Amino acid sequence: MTYVEDELNSQPECWTRAAAEAARHTAALPVAGERVAIVGCGTSYFMAQSAAALREDAGQGETDAFAASEFPRGRMYDRVVALTRSGTTTEVLELLTELKGRTRTVALTADPATPVMTAADDVVVLDFADERSVVQTRFATTALTLLRAHLGLHTEAVVADARDALAAELPEGLVERTQFTFLGRGWTVGLANEAGLKMREASLSWTEAYPAMEYRHGPISISTAGTAAWMFGEAPVGLAEQVRETGALWVPGELDPLAELVRAQRLAVAVAAARGLDPDRPRHLTRSVVLAP
Repeated sequence: MTYVEDELNSQPECWTRAAAEAARHTAALPVAGERVAIVGCGTSYFMAQSAAALREDAGQGETDAFAASEFPRGRMYDRVVALTRSGTTTEVLELLTELKGRTRTVALTADPATPVMTAADDVVVLDFADERSVVQTRFATTALTLLRAHLGLHTEAVVADARDALAAELPEGLVERTQFTFLGRGWTVGLANEAGLKMREASLSWTEAYPAMEYRHGPISISTAGTAAWMFGEAPVGLAEQVRETGALWVPGELDPLAELVRAQRLAVAVAAARGLDPDRPRHLTRSVVLAP
């Protein structure tokens, strides 16, 4: 078994622990009414998108998500939350250093022996969700679970769905498709983006991701008998039928959307195996992007 397989299989246990520990980190995490930005790079950026949408939809306050390199320096926030598995990513550390003393910051990380521990005002360490793999799975979903639990949005049903996602067979014929599109709405747009990234990293697949309503506005033109469209959450009325009419495989979101992401992670590993690729050694990638001065 590869590192990434072992790690993605451990997600139900990681989520349960993160939810149980959420109350212990209340002082470090955003409070209702604060204007908040959530930042990250790569997978962490897509988790930031989902977390920001969840917080704002929950009525907790205006919440934006940015790639750390694209943070708007002239915009003021009460708190900035940084997601960084490694704690060493250059863009995140530079932003936290710049914000020091001006905006309160908190970092969610997996490694307590990295520069982020002093770069941020507060740190939440999820070391039990750390990973050996380059391709992120459990740290990202565990960090999002912690933030969902902080908002009162996590339930044991989510963990049960994750177990189902690990146990059930993937849809017939899905692994053989040559192009994959992931669709989301609201907070699940970030999950769709992350599913696409997992497929590209682990299996070198041609993947795209869109807000579901946007799929009709051009992207559906690439749908053929060789493609698949996977919905995270409830689909817009009529979209499934339109996709099926193109000959593409429609994959409905039947589980909690975060558990659907676990299924997509499994697909990435399965496609990699079918193509003779090692998902623990993704092309051109390292565990953390550290830029030279």
